Amino acid sequence: MEFDLAAVRKDIAPQGKLRVAINLGNPVLAKLDEKTQVFSGVSVVLAKELADELETAISLIAYDAAGKVFAALEEGAWDLAFLAIEPVRAKKISFSNPYVCIDGTYLVRAESQINRAAALDARGCRIAVGRGAAYDLFLSRTLKNAELARASTSAAAVDEFLKLGLDAAAGVRQPLERFARSTTGVRVLSDNFTEIRQAMAVPKGRALAAEYVQYFINRCLRSGLVAKALEDSGEQDARVAQPYVG
Repeated sequence: MEFDLAAVRKDIAPQGKLRVAINLGNPVLAKLDEKTQVFSGVSVVLAKELADELETAISLIAYDAAGKVFAALEEGAWDLAFLAIEPVRAKKISFSNPYVCIDGTYLVRAESQINRAAALDARGCRIAVGRGAAYDLFLSRTLKNAELARASTSAAAVDEFLKLGLDAAAGVRQPLERFARSTTGVRVLSDNFTEIRQAMAVPKGRALAAEYVQYFINRCLRSGLVAKALEDSGEQDARVAQPYVG
């Protein structure tokens, strides 16, 4: 497949610099070293690889929650983002095929009688969740009986779960398990309520940019770059998606 890279640059970075939203609310994908202020993680690796390929300057913009990344789209604050594929977001964003699949599950108290994710969808159950996160959007449209208690970020949702005595906190498996290993009295359920499909995203209306990003991520999956970036960042437990065929 051949592209006019000058035309791609103009479509994906119309201001002459690729402004990339980095969601630090999902540490499986991105982290920021507080001392050095250096970004790392698979999202960062992919963003820099794309900028190098297009020979364009890059600016990484940190957000502490996916919901805030999506909200910033209204202000035209970014050109490229890394978000979970969700129907609500797809109205305003063009997604690539996924490059990583992550488990959405629950943190509960050690003494909780609940052992399966489905059991939490019961009348009277209250679940903490980060506002606008992929699992907030998923649970908002699928839960029938449980009530969601929304916090500003996924990390804040865990705090709310503990402070308010809620039944569970929803989140990404890996950070929830790290928290459970470092905190007494809590555990993570062994099953999941959803699979979160992480993708690259550009604002709607940038057709050439969307086409190129799809082409780019497929090559990164085939070359092993995604798998290596996850391994290098210590997140090898995340499942690498299969390259798109078609």
